[in-house]
Amino acid sequence: MASAVKVSITASHDGGNISLAPNASPTITPTGPRTAKCTVSLQIRPDVYTDLEKIAHMQYFSFRSYVSGLRPTSDSEGIKVLTVQYVIENAHATSYPEAWPGTTICYSSASLDAQDDHLWKRNLTTKYSDGKLSWTHVHTLNGSTFFSYYPPYTYQRHLRLVSDCSAAAATRSILSEYRPLVESLGQTLEGREMECISIGSGNLIAWIIHRQHPGETMAEFFAEGLLHRLLGIESSNSSSSLLDETTQRILTQYRLHIVPCMCPDGAVRGHLRTNSVGSNLNREWATIHEDYPAPLPTRSPEVFAVLHKMDETGCDFFLDVHGDEELPYVFLSGAEKTPRWGERMEALHGYFAGCYGRANADVQREIGYPPPQSEEKALQYMNVGTNQVSNRFDCLGLTLEMPYKDCATNPDSEGGFGPLRAKRLGRSLVEALDGVAPFLRAEGEFWSVFSEEDRYVEPTDNYKEEGFVMLKKRFYSDVRPHDN
Repeated sequence: MASAVKVSITASHDGGNISLAPNASPTITPTGPRTAKCTVSLQIRPDVYTDLEKIAHMQYFSFRSYVSGLRPTSDSEGIKVLTVQYVIENAHATSYPEAWPGTTICYSSASLDAQDDHLWKRNLTTKYSDGKLSWTHVHTLNGSTFFSYYPPYTYQRHLRLVSDCSAAAATRSILSEYRPLVESLGQTLEGREMECISIGSGNLIAWIIHRQHPGETMAEFFAEGLLHRLLGIESSNSSSSLLDETTQRILTQYRLHIVPCMCPDGAVRGHLRTNSVGSNLNREWATIHEDYPAPLPTRSPEVFAVLHKMDETGCDFFLDVHGDEELPYVFLSGAEKTPRWGERMEALHGYFAGCYGRANADVQREIGYPPPQSEEKALQYMNVGTNQVSNRFDCLGLTLEMPYKDCATNPDSEGGFGPLRAKRLGRSLVEALDGVAPFLRAEGEFWSVFSEEDRYVEPTDNYKEEGFVMLKKRFYSDVRPHDN
């Protein structure tokens, strides 16, 4: 009877990434009269090779496992329970192998649609051993189960988000005074639009971009939460809710420009960090190597288009939303040690982090990327979005990182830091923007009124967790070359 049971692996949904390991063929082995087991050996597919960093990035994966042939409990014969061990054979060769200890992969037997976000769970059997990432899942029903490093945010869902924003902008009279606009800033190399949603009647200009690294899907969940609040879209089925008081206030203080997905080509391909030609967009904001001009419309049109528009509008606040593979925390990384960094920028950084932490308890300040040791070291990273924009416009610029792992600040072993938490964090940005607004362009030593709890805290990446090994210093989520 075991031969009738089958496991089929596909990654054909957009954003999917996996393949069966060479010569892998799952063999179903009976373990009892109604039970069986098998092992599925897998490999993550790499991104397109990036000339700047000299690496083919890989880490993100998302796939569908389809089980058939299981018999219902009422049947007197046949297999009704299949235990599958999934093994990613090349986990040791990924961009961040140090991140696997403590990781729990995500799974869901529901759809990839928004109404099923709450059904994503964490597989607590996940382990990293001998260079392989593995977990065990017990299948008791025929049908599909999705497994992902982090739940996917599909291109279809992205298009729905943009459509919902367009509909709200066109039909909701309460928004008219805030001049909502949905526009394309250009196209990617594969012909996808670079959509930007703008709203607000204020004088302060805020730019918030998401998912420069396409495998950091939590960033677009964040964007969805933020945009739904700003446009009064509480769910995909409702556009009638009113704007809350704090949202109305920031819309009179700011003109916000929001790019929900900076790298749609890489997102569809299931890449971790690059677009369709291998460009890591968060290293494309300036030329720092004579033989590698950036950004270029032929290599990084996404950054080229956004930076061109930013030069038109100016910028008083910049937030670049990401996810971090290794650190199990929500944290902010700034433009420390760059030419414009000083008392003003440091004070704004600390105060904004304090405001955000009061709005959302997942935000903490102690653990994060350690800043560069010197100004000279920081200059080597002026092609990073936050550094370039902060200095180009003398404004507060920040990178927000969310964890792939469970969030150690508020742990939830079953759900972890999932889509609902990412969306909630996006909604909470409104309070942080409201708090910092009076100071973004204030003159004088305005920070003298800030309390001690709003001081800047220099972060460290040294935290206590079983299996964690302190890395050599790395900055802005750099990948250290693997030992040969």
